[in-house]
Amino acid sequence: QVQLVESGGGLVQPGGSLRLSCAPSTNIFSIYHSMAWFRQAPGKQRELVAALISDDRTDYADSVKGRFTISRDGAKNTLFLQMNSLKPEDTAVYYCNTQPPLRDYWGQGTQVTVSS
Repeated sequence: QVQLVESGGGLVQPGGSLRLSCAPSTNIFSIYHSMAWFRQAPGKQRELVAALISDDRTDYADSVKGRFTISRDGAKNTLFLQMNSLKPEDTAVYYCNTQPPLRDYWGQGTQVTVSS
């Protein structure tokens, strides 16, 4: 069974940066070419933040365009989300998954809190 382990979250002040990592337990990048980051804020539905559709095509939610960058290191079997200029409204639990997401692949996520 594949497990996706997210890390890199934490408490950061508005305007700060964080880099999230997602490491699958097995190399699924050769199987699933599209991967994504999602987030869920308290009281809200989980939403798509950024997707890596192929090696040269990405897609971002309007709320994070210009601030977040999704990338992956195929050799290290790791997916990243570079988050800059963070805002309080970015506070949420962040998850990685395939795109579209597979139910069995949801991990524990990593908490990102943006607060002064």
